[in-house]
Amino acid sequence: MLCTLCPHQCGAVRNTAVGLGVCGLPETAYLTRAALHTGEEPCFGTAGAIFFAGCTLRCAYCQNHAISRGVSGKPVTPERLAAIFRDLYEQGADVIDLVSPTPFIPVIRAAQQLYRPPIPFVYNSSGYERVETIRALKDTVDVFLPDFKYITVSLGKALSGVPDYPAYALAAIREMVKITGPMVLNEKGIATRGTLVRHLVLPGHTKESLSVLDTLATIPDIWVSLLFQYTPVLPVEGHPELSRRLTARECEKVFSHMAELGLTNGYVQDRSSASTAYIPAFDTTGV
Repeated sequence: MLCTLCPHQCGAVRNTAVGLGVCGLPETAYLTRAALHTGEEPCFGTAGAIFFAGCTLRCAYCQNHAISRGVSGKPVTPERLAAIFRDLYEQGADVIDLVSPTPFIPVIRAAQQLYRPPIPFVYNSSGYERVETIRALKDTVDVFLPDFKYITVSLGKALSGVPDYPAYALAAIREMVKITGPMVLNEKGIATRGTLVRHLVLPGHTKESLSVLDTLATIPDIWVSLLFQYTPVLPVEGHPELSRRLTARECEKVFSHMAELGLTNGYVQDRSSASTAYIPAFDTTGV
């Protein structure tokens, strides 16, 4: 395939063995973990989390940097991925949580044609997406779980390596909401339809978070998950503020603004989860 799935639109050759694009990933899907996971938002219950290798961004502070840059884990065919869907469902998963799935959308679709469990599929991504790619997921995805990291162009370039993050992420999120409509929860409180946007608050950048929330407040039917879990795992050259955790004052400032905007649909993850202990072991469990 000549890949144009993500905003890089590099048109690179990707086949079963070679990935010459920005992501460096072949067409074959690589998985680093597939297991039950309870660390997501409450509306996902016990998620059957499938962690794909690679990412379309290069975030300088990435907690999952061990798997987000290039090929890692094990290659899987559509047949094997379909079997993983079945395994997770039979183990009691409330949703199938596809983590960083963008480069492998064709494989996911092929697997769903072989077996699609009767539980929601969650598209858990960085938010750096093409509207055209999101629109094509109308019948593939039930719930969108994108990040909205930045509203400032320069910060997206400095920390995630792309100069156009805000424009692409905002357009993609609007399209996601258009596809799903309002959030729908079943009798167990599990999300079966809707869009939930995550925002990770970064130390020293609370003004950015306030602006992000201002923007999200303009989107009808949006749910917001505010994350205070930032954990420094890598030294970030030129940004010493990212070498520490958030302060209580920073958390309170952003939380208060969220309340003032009336963004009451969603979740707030407090500072107690700011620990490397919550990072899963990417040891190909379940793959």
